[in-house]
Amino acid sequence: MITGVHAIIFSRDAEADRAFFRDVLDLPSVDAGGGWLIFALPPAELAAHPTDGQSRHELYLMCDDISSTVEELRGKGVEFRGEISDEGFGLMTALRLPGGSELNLYQPRHASPLSPSD
Repeated sequence: MITGVHAIIFSRDAEADRAFFRDVLDLPSVDAGGGWLIFALPPAELAAHPTDGQSRHELYLMCDDISSTVEELRGKGVEFRGEISDEGFGLMTALRLPGGSELNLYQPRHASPLSPSD
Protein backbone atom coordinates (compact mmCIF):
# COMPACT_ATOMS: atom_id res chain seq x y z
CA MET A 1 0.00 0.00 0.00
CA ILE A 2 0.92 3.68 0.13
CA THR A 3 4.00 4.34 2.28
CA GLY A 4 4.42 8.08 1.80
CA VAL A 5 4.10 11.06 -0.51
CA HIS A 6 6.78 12.47 -2.82
CA ALA A 7 6.01 16.11 -3.60
CA ILE A 8 7.92 18.04 -6.28
CA ILE A 9 8.45 21.78 -6.57
CA PHE A 10 9.56 22.85 -10.03
CA SER A 11 11.79 25.91 -9.74
CA ARG A 12 13.63 28.41 -11.93
CA ASP A 13 16.46 28.19 -9.36
CA ALA A 14 16.31 24.71 -7.85
CA GLU A 15 19.72 25.04 -6.19
CA ALA A 16 18.64 28.17 -4.29
CA ASP A 17 15.38 26.52 -3.25
CA ARG A 18 17.26 23.40 -2.09
CA ALA A 19 19.55 25.62 0.00
CA PHE A 20 16.45 27.31 1.46
CA PHE A 21 14.88 23.99 2.49
CA ARG A 22 18.21 22.79 3.92
CA ASP A 23 19.53 25.96 5.60
CA VAL A 24 16.45 28.02 6.46
CA LEU A 25 13.76 25.41 7.11
CA ASP A 26 16.33 22.90 8.43
CA LEU A 27 14.69 19.97 6.63
CA PRO A 28 16.78 16.77 6.77
CA SER A 29 17.89 15.52 3.35
CA VAL A 30 19.81 12.89 1.47
CA ASP A 31 21.84 13.35 -1.68
CA ALA A 32 20.20 11.19 -4.33
CA GLY A 33 23.27 11.74 -6.53
CA GLY A 34 25.07 14.72 -8.00
CA GLY A 35 23.85 17.12 -5.31
CA TRP A 36 20.20 16.30 -6.01
CA LEU A 37 18.76 16.66 -2.50
CA ILE A 38 15.60 14.86 -1.44
CA PHE A 39 14.07 16.32 1.73
CA ALA A 40 12.19 14.63 4.53
CA LEU A 41 8.94 16.36 5.35
CA PRO A 42 6.95 16.48 8.55
CA PRO A 43 3.78 14.36 8.72
CA ALA A 44 1.22 15.38 6.13
CA GLU A 45 -2.50 15.52 5.50
CA LEU A 46 -4.35 15.09 2.22
CA ALA A 47 -7.72 16.70 1.50
CA ALA A 48 -9.96 16.55 -1.57
CA HIS A 49 -11.88 19.79 -2.17
CA PRO A 50 -14.64 20.24 -4.75
CA THR A 51 -14.18 22.73 -7.58
CA ASP A 52 -16.26 24.04 -10.45
CA GLY A 53 -13.07 25.16 -12.18
CA GLN A 54 -9.94 23.43 -13.40
CA SER A 55 -8.63 20.59 -11.25
CA ARG A 56 -5.35 21.48 -9.53
CA HIS A 57 -3.05 20.51 -6.65
CA GLU A 58 -1.75 22.78 -3.89
CA LEU A 59 1.00 22.41 -1.30
CA TYR A 60 0.85 24.06 2.13
CA LEU A 61 3.43 24.08 4.89
CA MET A 62 1.69 23.70 8.26
CA CYS A 63 2.59 25.16 11.65
CA ASP A 64 1.12 25.37 15.15
CA ASP A 65 1.63 29.13 15.62
CA ILE A 66 1.76 31.12 12.39
CA SER A 67 2.71 34.42 14.03
CA SER A 68 5.80 33.02 15.75
CA THR A 69 6.72 30.97 12.65
CA VAL A 70 6.53 34.06 10.43
CA GLU A 71 8.59 36.04 12.95
CA GLU A 72 11.24 33.31 13.13
CA LEU A 73 11.45 32.96 9.35
CA ARG A 74 11.58 36.74 8.81
CA GLY A 75 14.54 36.71 11.20
CA LYS A 76 16.21 34.33 8.74
CA GLY A 77 15.51 36.71 5.83
CA VAL A 78 12.38 35.03 4.45
CA GLU A 79 9.95 37.33 2.62
CA PHE A 80 6.17 36.94 2.85
CA ARG A 81 3.36 38.03 0.53
CA GLY A 82 0.95 40.22 2.43
CA GLU A 83 -0.22 39.74 5.96
CA ILE A 84 -1.62 36.72 7.75
CA SER A 85 -5.25 36.24 6.75
CA ASP A 86 -8.01 34.60 8.76
CA GLU A 87 -9.81 32.13 6.49
CA GLY A 88 -12.10 30.78 9.22
CA PHE A 89 -10.76 27.24 8.96
CA GLY A 90 -7.25 28.53 9.63
CA LEU A 91 -4.72 31.33 9.34
CA MET A 92 -2.71 31.66 6.13
CA THR A 93 0.08 33.54 4.43
CA ALA A 94 2.60 32.75 1.70
CA LEU A 95 6.40 32.79 1.80
CA ARG A 96 8.63 33.51 -1.17
CA LEU A 97 11.15 30.89 -2.26
CA PRO A 98 14.52 32.05 -3.60
CA GLY A 99 13.63 30.52 -6.99
CA GLY A 100 10.76 33.00 -7.36
CA SER A 101 7.71 30.91 -6.48
CA GLU A 102 5.68 30.90 -3.29
CA LEU A 103 4.63 28.32 -0.72
CA ASN A 104 1.57 28.76 1.44
CA LEU A 105 1.98 28.66 5.21
CA TYR A 106 -1.05 27.51 7.16
CA GLN A 107 -2.11 27.23 10.80
CA PRO A 108 -5.19 24.99 10.71
CA ARG A 109 -8.07 25.34 13.14
CA HIS A 110 -9.89 22.20 12.02
CA ALA A 111 -9.53 18.70 13.45
CA SER A 112 -6.49 16.89 12.09
CA PRO A 113 -5.77 13.19 11.67
CA LEU A 114 -2.23 14.06 12.84
CA SER A 115 -3.42 15.06 16.32
CA PRO A 116 -6.77 13.38 16.92
CA SER A 117 -9.04 14.81 19.60
CA ASP A 118 -9.52 12.83 22.79
